[in-house]
Parts: sequence; structure tokens; C-alpha cells
Amino acid sequence: MSDNELRSFILNALAEDTGGGDHSSLASIPAPVTGRARLLVKENGIICGLRVAREVFRVTDDSLSVEILMNDGDRVKYGDIALTVDGRVQSILRAERLMLNIIQRMSGIATATRLYTEKISDTAARITDTRKTTPGMRALEKEAVRTGGGVNHRMGLYDMIMLKDNHIDYAGGIATAIGRTQEYLRKHKLDLRIEVEARNLKEVREILDTGGADRIMLDNFNIPDTREAVALIAGRCETESSGGITLENVRDYALCGVNYISIGALTHHIKSLDMSLKAY
Repeated sequence: MSDNELRSFILNALAEDTGGGDHSSLASIPAPVTGRARLLVKENGIICGLRVAREVFRVTDDSLSVEILMNDGDRVKYGDIALTVDGRVQSILRAERLMLNIIQRMSGIATATRLYTEKISDTAARITDTRKTTPGMRALEKEAVRTGGGVNHRMGLYDMIMLKDNHIDYAGGIATAIGRTQEYLRKHKLDLRIEVEARNLKEVREILDTGGADRIMLDNFNIPDTREAVALIAGRCETESSGGITLENVRDYALCGVNYISIGALTHHIKSLDMSLKAY
């Protein structure tokens, strides 16, 4: 997310939260009052989003002074202090919830991603994310995946061709879907990689026979079928395991020899890392 995009995102989020005014703070705290607060970590994990936290405070009130005490990607533990902020109390309170919502979620994603990457660190497979992201926060959530040691899949519908089951069924089959895609790319002079989803070994063979795929997604394959698919593909294109991947079985899939393992739960079913902003 560029600086301008981040600023626009923060302004929209602040407007959504503040509306006609933070009446709780306006009513109870005189405008000139200043104070300090610190971001307390209340759970072990990987911290991510400190750059964004600083920008939330800056956009809210550029007179606030923020000191970042850690780096994104650092391991944190209960009781750590990640940052401090000084300045007008009304501004600190206005920024508090938005800052926490972002940094807690990004840290939760980075923490989960690190757990997965550590499970397969001695293999050639890489953990990757999906498009199962929060609307408006995709760039930040994918940044958190990178911080946790994963890699990003496509950012959206525009930067990679991905022919999934519905594309194939609506098109009338794998060969037709790939053929039309190649013609579309030629016609529009687009240089995009093509990934094709396979639901079984028969479809893997059909994709290979058709040609043109840069990557084959092995969707909801069990371990024996994944191993057989990797042997069939034999390095002719990249391989990606997807569907039903958990911390308990991710290593088994990695040992089958796939290049990528995509996990929607990294950004879709995530537990935020517990933190709080406290006056001191």
C-alpha cells in the first residue's frame, strides 16, 4: 500500500469511526490536556503493523509524538512495550481503536504465518496467501503474510490468470478455458501467468496434455494423490496445494514436493494478537 493509499485508508476509517465527533473524549477531556500512552503486548507472537500504527497517529494529529520500540517481524512476549505516544489526549483516544484494530490483526496474521512457515522451513515449499482478505485491508494483510515469512499469491483479479472450477465448468472444459485464455492474452497484449485448478488426477493429466499452465493448483487432494500429481507434473510447471491444509498436515503436503501451499485461513480465520493502549 503506497503512502497516499494508506493515508486515504486511514482517513476513511477515522471518518467511519468518528462521525460527528468523539463525544466521549470531547465531553470528558479538555482540549488542551496532553498525556502519554504505551502499546502493551499481552500475548506472545510476531508483531506487525508498527509503520501503519505510526501513520494512524500522524494522520489523526501530526503534533503527536510516536516512538517505535520494535521492528515488524520481531518476536514479542507478554508485557513488551511496542511503542509510546505523547500529545493531545483527545487525539490519542480518537486514534486508539483504529490503531489497535490494524496492528492486532496484522500481528495475528504474521504470527499464524510464522507458525506455518516454521513447520516446513527445511523443505522447498513456500506458504502463500489467497484473496480471502478483509475488503480495504488486502494490501496490509498481505504485508503481514510477508512479515510472517510467507509469500503473496496474486493481489487481485488483475495480476494473474487463475482458472478455477467455475471458470472451467462455465467455459466447457479445461482445454477450452485455457485456449480462450491464451487467445485473450494475445489479443490484449497481456503478460500474465496462468494457474489452473485441478480437482483430481484426471484433470492434472488433461491440463498437462493441453499445455499453457504456469502452475497447477491441486485442490483438496489427499496426500497420496498429491504425491502422484507432483510425480506426473515432474517439474513441467509449478505446483500448489490448496484446501484442507492445517498446522497438523502442512508438513505432509510440503514433503510431497509441491512448490506452494496456499492457506486462506491466514487472512480469513485469524485470531488477532492481544494488545492494549494504556495511559502511563
